[in-house]
Amino acid sequence: MTEIRVLHDEAQFRTHTAVFRRAMHMPIPNDEQWQVVLPSYEPDRVFAAFDGDEMIGTTQSYGSSLVVPGGAVVPHAAVSRVGVRADYTRRGVLTALMREQLEKLPDPVATLRASEGRIYGRFGYGLAGRWRTVEIDAKRAVVAGEMAGRVRMIDADTADKLLPELHETIGLTRPGQIGRWTGWWARERDRRSHAENSVTVVHSGPDGDDGFLTYKVSEVKDFKHQMSVKDMVWANDDAWRDLWIYAARLDLVDKIEADIPLDEPVSWLFEDPRVVYTEDINDEIWLRLVDVERMLQARTYGAAEPVVIEVQDKLLPANDGRYRVTPDGAGRVDAPADITISVELLGAVYFGDTTFSQLAATKRIVGASFDQADALFAVPQKPFCGTFF
Repeated sequence: MTEIRVLHDEAQFRTHTAVFRRAMHMPIPNDEQWQVVLPSYEPDRVFAAFDGDEMIGTTQSYGSSLVVPGGAVVPHAAVSRVGVRADYTRRGVLTALMREQLEKLPDPVATLRASEGRIYGRFGYGLAGRWRTVEIDAKRAVVAGEMAGRVRMIDADTADKLLPELHETIGLTRPGQIGRWTGWWARERDRRSHAENSVTVVHSGPDGDDGFLTYKVSEVKDFKHQMSVKDMVWANDDAWRDLWIYAARLDLVDKIEADIPLDEPVSWLFEDPRVVYTEDINDEIWLRLVDVERMLQARTYGAAEPVVIEVQDKLLPANDGRYRVTPDGAGRVDAPADITISVELLGAVYFGDTTFSQLAATKRIVGASFDQADALFAVPQKPFCGTFF
């Protein structure tokens, strides 16, 4: 019989890492590597499935924060290290882990990055945000005009101190962005220290530091170089534009590759918009509304007639019920439903990356007033996180 336990000590955490990495076909950390991994574990947020004394499945979360439409920041669980040992798959182990974790989360919302698209809808996670990977021909990328501010290069020690502080100040502005916890920055420092040619620059405007860019330049072939953007955060349009100008004008770079928001207007920076080519679009944010009422109340809404939404949640039945959404807010009601939707699909529309009308066309939701619901949930920006965990 599968038993779910909360883990507390280092020996259990190390076994947890081994089980997860085997499930993902990844190497197990040696003693030196483990010292880097250890700070990423947070007591009381680490769960494991056991068959007797054998650990057979894993999940954990990091305490974070999340920006929702309208700009409010709510407590958030960043779920990671989800895996089941290969000889125990398809026996309900993952379902037991997910249910236990969701029932005990102190946060009203969780997100994760899905290794496979068909897995997490069963547990109430909906595909709520995507990014696009772009390739920029740097040799033809001409930007008219000059920078509005200043970009300066900083060393690794300065980056280790400044970036967490700067991200806390400017990194929570767009829906989908999350707060970065201490363990995340510890792993990031390790990644930067092992990455050849990792460079960080900081942008300063009239009010001080308001953006940063971390990148790596590598030789592809015969003195042809590619810049890979690893992290880019900005507080305003001037910082965003200046950081791209810096990247586009960097000497000896032929190509720039970056993962950006779907609606980022980078093509319009350049005299020839064709220098920007979209290589791919990938899913990023998988959103789980743990407390549906609280999360519906946390965000803002557009101008439209009120809509009553009936939510169905198999894993957390306390969320089952009907909620009236109006331009002034949302709350539980005892009234006929206009739309019936599962909790994972409500997560999919929550950030506005998809719409009720699109889901209705697929026959995955039923009801009426879809246009009104679309208007209520409409957002001025597509969601984007930009933080991998």
